[in-house]
Amino acid sequence: MAGNTRTGTGNDTVDTTTTISGLPIKPLYEPADLSGFDYERDLGRPGEFPFTRGVYPTMYRGRRWTMREFSGFGTAEQTNARFKYLISEGETGLSTAFDFPTLLGYDSDHPMALGEVGKLGVAIDSLRDMEILFDGIPLDQVTTSMTINAPAAILWAMYLVVAEKQGVPWDKVGGTIQNDILKEYIAQNTYVFPPEPSMRLIVDTFEFGTKHVPKWNTISVSGYHIREAGSTAVQELAFTLADGMEYVRWGIARGLDVDAFAPRLSFFFNAHNEFFEEIAKYRAARRIWAHVMRDEFGAKNARSWLCRFHTQTAGVSLTAQQPENNVVRVTLQALAAVLGGTQSLHTNSMDEALALPSEKAVRIALRTQQIIADESGVANTIDPLAGSYFVEALTNQMEAGAKDYFRRIDELGGVIPAIEKQFFQREIAEAAYRYQREVQAGRRVIVGVNRYQVDEPISIPLLQVDEAVQEAQIKRVQEVRRTRDNTEVRSRLAALRDAARGSGNLMYPILEAVRAYATLGEIMDTLREVFGEYHAPPVF
Repeated sequence: MAGNTRTGTGNDTVDTTTTISGLPIKPLYEPADLSGFDYERDLGRPGEFPFTRGVYPTMYRGRRWTMREFSGFGTAEQTNARFKYLISEGETGLSTAFDFPTLLGYDSDHPMALGEVGKLGVAIDSLRDMEILFDGIPLDQVTTSMTINAPAAILWAMYLVVAEKQGVPWDKVGGTIQNDILKEYIAQNTYVFPPEPSMRLIVDTFEFGTKHVPKWNTISVSGYHIREAGSTAVQELAFTLADGMEYVRWGIARGLDVDAFAPRLSFFFNAHNEFFEEIAKYRAARRIWAHVMRDEFGAKNARSWLCRFHTQTAGVSLTAQQPENNVVRVTLQALAAVLGGTQSLHTNSMDEALALPSEKAVRIALRTQQIIADESGVANTIDPLAGSYFVEALTNQMEAGAKDYFRRIDELGGVIPAIEKQFFQREIAEAAYRYQREVQAGRRVIVGVNRYQVDEPISIPLLQVDEAVQEAQIKRVQEVRRTRDNTEVRSRLAALRDAARGSGNLMYPILEAVRAYATLGEIMDTLREVFGEYHAPPVF
């Protein structure tokens, strides 16, 4: 045991025998650790089943990953300026963060929005805000990711109407809506409606996107927030893919052809500090998803087998203490994502444990990706870690752990019954508790927090969102209500209410309400009347 531990500066003993997630690590890996390993079955070539080595044959030799920085604060004008700044600095895709009122479907003048307008992300109340947000940004020349869930169909409708106003056909519009409500019940808690109507809305977007917006990813099944809530890497992998399978089941139950909608499903993973564990997680995800889609759901189109994913470095790993250290953390996490074969990457800024990213901090975060891409050489060969005894063994462990969770979820009756029984929530809470105990005991080192501390003031510049943002946003939404055709708005909302009571696709009446400048809160309130609101039971 002594050979597998190292003593720190205090009396604590740091654990080097397991990963952050608790998977055992041997001191040395050899061929015997890959007993039964078969190259064609377990690896194959990049771009070929089971895609362990990557979803495309040439990977970054053919095209680099999309470089995104999570952008959104204050008003639409402020975020539009940040978008244009990042594009000028070499960003290759946009990523939009929304404030809490928007995430929960409230207008900025709602009492629940008080003190939160523009703080967590950009405030979007109506089509007017979306028009300003993308003013001067041609939507046929960029892809946009939007981190929105309960109101995802409405924000997507706003984006599509902006494209219409720009003269951009929907079949030229590309991007992603997160639209992953299951992980909201499991981890992030920005849900609004109960599970069944929420899933109906999601399948409506699948169906609508397949017919009208073929380049759009209508969901980004997110493990990121599951990991941020305190899960292990194995839990993140298992719960994310289990959610993905549930969405496929609902799409098939609607009568959709799996090969019509599955190629536009995408995923969103965390990149945490345990370097090789993260790489193994991504490789296992591709292999598991390929087998599930081909062998369990009978997908025939090879694109339906692909686990394409975006990665974001771990916000939960960032520290307010010595925030400059976060640049190093983010670099290692981003490198793991690249070596793991991500299609898109967002690198966190060093100041995000303290505030939304400043312009300087977000530029450094973007430069981190660019240095990895252009200076390190790691993108010059495809899956350079393939065949590593350690990486392959860890990939197998990840897959086995995920499959064990699939079995347990099935025994509970599936994903939604498991949510209702608080299974996911308890598993994550217990994992988070174990990890925090290890940190407090010094078994896990966080540099600058429980080791190598310094007593010095924060010296980096921080972004402050002015309180005047709320006043300006309230003024704009109230002006929209005064100047629009309110007779038409009432008619469109009534049509939406009737459609929600029926079984038709809700994207069509939502689009009509958006075109009439009905506000986000008005549309969501109309759906609340029909669907009600979800209240999660407490976890003890």
